[in-house]
Amino acid sequence: MFLKRHVCFEFVEESKTWFQARSTCEKRGGELLKVNSPIKDFLKNITRERNFTWWLGVQGEPAMKNGDVSESNCTYMKLTPLQLFITSDCNQRRGFICTHNLQSSSNTKNTIGPSHASRSRRKRNVDDMGSAVENINTLLQEADKELLRMETTEGEPTNDNRSLFEKVFEIFRQVSVLLGKNSTKEFVFRHPTGTMYQSSRKPADFGNAVLGSETDGEFIILPSYSALEAQLGKASTITAQMTTFSGNPHPNNDISGTVCSLLLNNGDSDIKLRNLTEMIEIFLPRQNSSTLMTRTVVFEKDSKVLNTINISDPNMTVIFSAVPSANVSLILTLSRGSPPTPTYSNTTTILSPTGGYRWMITPEMLEQTPGVWYVDIRLFNSTWEPDMTLSITSFMSKCLYWDTESEMWSRDGCQVGEKSTPERTQCLCNHLTLFGSSFFVMPNYVDISRTAELFATVSENYVVLALLCAFFGLYLLTLLWACYADRRSRSKRKMTLLEDNHPGAQYNYLIGVQTGHRKNAGTTANVTVKLIGSDGESEIHTLTDPDKPVFERGAVDMFLLATPFPLGEVQNVRLQHDNSGGHPSWYINKVTVQDLQTHHVFHFFCGCWLSADRGDGMTKKTFNAARSNEIASFRNIFQSRTSTGFRDEHIWVSIVDPPSRSPFTRAQRVSCCMSLLLCTMAINIAFWNIPMDENSPVLFALGSLEITWQEIMVGVQSGLLMFPINILIITIFRSVRPRIISKSKKDNYEENFRPPPVNIPTLLKDTEEMISLVSRSKRNKMSETYRLESTTDLGPALERLHELIQLMQGETESDLHWVYCSKFLLAGLCHLLMGLEKLDGKNFPCPQEYQHALNITNLLVRKAEMVFSSHLIYCPPSVKKKKERSGGCWLPWWCVFVGWFLLLSISGVSTYFTLLYGFQYGKEKSTKWVMSLGLSLFQSIFILQPLKVIGVAVFFALLLKPVAVEESEEIEQVLLEQQDRCRWFSGRNTL
Repeated sequence: MFLKRHVCFEFVEESKTWFQARSTCEKRGGELLKVNSPIKDFLKNITRERNFTWWLGVQGEPAMKNGDVSESNCTYMKLTPLQLFITSDCNQRRGFICTHNLQSSSNTKNTIGPSHASRSRRKRNVDDMGSAVENINTLLQEADKELLRMETTEGEPTNDNRSLFEKVFEIFRQVSVLLGKNSTKEFVFRHPTGTMYQSSRKPADFGNAVLGSETDGEFIILPSYSALEAQLGKASTITAQMTTFSGNPHPNNDISGTVCSLLLNNGDSDIKLRNLTEMIEIFLPRQNSSTLMTRTVVFEKDSKVLNTINISDPNMTVIFSAVPSANVSLILTLSRGSPPTPTYSNTTTILSPTGGYRWMITPEMLEQTPGVWYVDIRLFNSTWEPDMTLSITSFMSKCLYWDTESEMWSRDGCQVGEKSTPERTQCLCNHLTLFGSSFFVMPNYVDISRTAELFATVSENYVVLALLCAFFGLYLLTLLWACYADRRSRSKRKMTLLEDNHPGAQYNYLIGVQTGHRKNAGTTANVTVKLIGSDGESEIHTLTDPDKPVFERGAVDMFLLATPFPLGEVQNVRLQHDNSGGHPSWYINKVTVQDLQTHHVFHFFCGCWLSADRGDGMTKKTFNAARSNEIASFRNIFQSRTSTGFRDEHIWVSIVDPPSRSPFTRAQRVSCCMSLLLCTMAINIAFWNIPMDENSPVLFALGSLEITWQEIMVGVQSGLLMFPINILIITIFRSVRPRIISKSKKDNYEENFRPPPVNIPTLLKDTEEMISLVSRSKRNKMSETYRLESTTDLGPALERLHELIQLMQGETESDLHWVYCSKFLLAGLCHLLMGLEKLDGKNFPCPQEYQHALNITNLLVRKAEMVFSSHLIYCPPSVKKKKERSGGCWLPWWCVFVGWFLLLSISGVSTYFTLLYGFQYGKEKSTKWVMSLGLSLFQSIFILQPLKVIGVAVFFALLLKPVAVEESEEIEQVLLEQQDRCRWFSGRNTL
């Protein structure tokens, strides 16, 4: 309640419709406030809750239709700053302002209506206060009596103590300002809850003025007039009000002493002092001061004293005192967590007799970090005296002010002064109010306590609920499809170990074949590949997998190809298919070959058809490796980035066609889209149609288009509310390591790789294949072998292998070629020896020939083992580096549950607030919001996200950063599978 001359303004926070508000004011002997210019000036000086709105009276009363207000001439306002609005929905519930004429109040008949569920408050008894308006002391005494009556009367609004306190304090302040500007008397009003000191002075008299009572220990010393002059203005008289409160009006566990308020008023408005060049000194008593910790210790010679301080509040200032019994100087060192050492400390100071042995440890020195801090005390350039003692005391204090914008206690611009004692705190502040204006734009206000009431209106306003139900229904249908598609793609994710790899070959290449996205780009034909390198070439391998289809449209198929030795720089890839099946035509986009030992990657840009009836009509082509400038070209990087960007980073498009080997599944992508959609809806409806701030500066203007600071902040706040949590969820799903379950167990190798029966033809074939493979390298200096047809050909073949082993023995410099080549020979000879041992002399023309072949093979095995060991010592293969390099980029598999929990939580909260706002807006406004939401979603999906993907692609293309080759933990599993083949093939676990 506020008084202005003979008019009382009653702010009623009870929510009513416009018609109910008008009726209530009339029953209380008043009327709804009608605003004119003087009233506007008065209201500008009143601060209320920012998002609360008040009904006002209008000249033309609204018409009634079927009990509802129908015409659009209902007015309401917001305070801080003052804004007036006209609405067509007069049935909304708001607070209202009644005006009472105090001069005619005695002739007004009070009417008390019957009791209802929402009972009207009793009309305040302001007659006695109105008659005492000319005497401030009598007026405040009458107001005190009325407040006491309110506290002891059932139904009076005493539940919200903070709101009541602010109203009472506002009454005192406004009345005293109105009367004080015409009086030069200084008065003091004392009450059990606090004391108010008021005085009026000329501006020049405020320099170094003392406000309050030095006797009671609660007073303020203003800075010099030169520091105040610019902000005091040119008013002839300024009224100063200093009010102290024994209890904290804004409850906070950090506030234990007296609370003080200082207001300066020039008769028209409050004066806000800010950013002063000199500090305002505020002295406040501390009735409930913290415990003073005191101890006396004996200061031994050549020793130190260590004191600990437990800091629980990082904003506290510690006043530390160490007084010696002799006239000496001390050096104090501060450290956190452990005692100071010559190499570890935070800060140091020197205490001397002239300084009073007192050290103020500020929050900045404590780095605003709680915990245990140590103070090391030693003598400094002084002589120790016998029986020297040290008296150590410390206490903590803190200075805060009430930030009216954020409604929080803050220490910005305030600090504890050196005159603070355990019984009284000195605060030094360079302001009376918060600097500047509000940084954030508040969303539309919604009362969470009215949840049940608002949800009960669902039968009248079902627009938002129907929209959410439609979205959730579409989400469930899409989720079912996504789960089915994920199950199919999971089987296609498998990395293929080629069946026609020789079991003894251990030099591995990872081949990635990317089929194009063109229509009918996939093939049903059998595809073969051959790698041609600078040091040799591989066999022709068939790229097939019995467990999954390969070379489908848009797929990336991975194959592990093993060779007996390194091929050197892979220069060419030869692809061919047999033109079989119903759709043999194949559009090959790209091939990558990665040397898993050296980690070198070779790129082959194909971009053509392998088809008998499309393109150039060829089903066999040889592709050259791309040069470095081709790989890093703008065209290649831009195409790769945009392709992967739309299929992976564009969250909406990626649902249809995600990368085939991404751990981020379709079901997760659909759920993330739903979470983003719900967040967008909640934030959009919270900031929808907020009142425009006329004081918000225009940052950009182009014709009639203007972008204000308020609009910029709405965008920034929306992004801060929506994107961090959703980006975190998406990052978790992208980075979770897939659970790889090995299907091939050690006991099943014999079943999986069952060889043909051992006989002379199979031994001859294995020996012939071994010689054929090693002869493909120029460094081995072996010509192509002839066909082995009988046991008589076995001896010369073994002799050729013996010559190769002797060549390896003569190589003094080891490299990967000799390591893997000797390993291949060792595995092949061990397999041949096992086969010969299973046979007997009956399979040979004579026993002597069998024994000779057995002895020669045994000798070659021993020699091959020696050669392999010698080369391995000098050139160990580096196969494990890849795992160490890439292992730190993945999250544990169980983090997927964290992602789902965050996703469900943010979706539930967003749905709740969307419904709450929708029910509060009403059906008409909700319908308009749904239309604006559609435009916002269209802009996000079809404009902003594609621009983001293209922007990222251009950025990386300009930096010439190639797309990294896809890596997977499955590589390790397939390598182990190939190694196990070799162990079983050779019969040796060491290979």
